[in-house]
Amino acid sequence: MQKLKIDQDIRPMSEVRKGMAAFIKKVHETKRPLVITQRGRSAAVLIDAQEYEAMQEKIELLSDVQTALSQLEKGEGVSHDDAKARLLGEV
Repeated sequence: MQKLKIDQDIRPMSEVRKGMAAFIKKVHETKRPLVITQRGRSAAVLIDAQEYEAMQEKIELLSDVQTALSQLEKGEGVSHDDAKARLLGEV
């Protein structure tokens, strides 16, 4: 996902309501999120569907890494090198 450009990617709800299709097209083309404001405060973020899926995959991977590290700290898991050695029959 591209970085947010403050001067281009924050729009009020009234403006988005009038031209939703154009904003969806812009988000899809630029791969940048669009912050939608309501009464001057951020209310929602519009992002491209593919960018959303990629973000979800990254979150899942990071969660798996965190779980693995936690298991290693507790002595419940095996390190990458140990797992590789076991798979290759080097143990």
